[in-house]
Amino acid sequence: MVGRVSDPTFWLEARASGLLAYVLLTCSVLAGLLLKSRPFGATPRPAAVTDSHRLLALLALSATAVHGTALVLDRTVTITVTDLLVPGMIPYRPLWTGTGVVAGELMVVVYLSFSQRKRIGVANWRRLHWATYGVFAAMVVHGAASGTDTKEAWVRGLYAVTVGLVAAAAFWRGAVPPRRAARRVTHAAAEAP
Repeated sequence: MVGRVSDPTFWLEARASGLLAYVLLTCSVLAGLLLKSRPFGATPRPAAVTDSHRLLALLALSATAVHGTALVLDRTVTITVTDLLVPGMIPYRPLWTGTGVVAGELMVVVYLSFSQRKRIGVANWRRLHWATYGVFAAMVVHGAASGTDTKEAWVRGLYAVTVGLVAAAAFWRGAVPPRRAARRVTHAAAEAP
């Protein structure tokens, strides 16, 4: 009698799409920070960077949807569509998978806010956009604590590099004024009596 062999396709797809979603989210966060802080001077075409930022966010959401769909289709752990919508319902490491659910839902809200910017006001839109830092942090925690590939050195390295890049870009944004604004301040100081 031959033992039953399970098809690992959906499990592999869930792992790959989860990591892809994380990388795309990281790229979107970095593009947003680049757009705002302008570390290399004036952005040549801010609209192109904004479009890239939005596209990366959409791709991250799409990969997250594939990740969730693959988890529902996989039979390693029984997960329902409801489990993907209610944090803590997934039986496998519920706190850490629930963190991923919350992060995914916040990603949707932040992404949808792009089209509602005029309606909710720029100030509220910016406040809501600050949630992106929480989404990124929650995705790191979700992946590191519930991802089955976290034990791999290259995955730990991926987390270390991406967290380092986002932390450095966020520090740059907070500590160094955009070059254009810095020039205005320096120019104004030079003209002051």
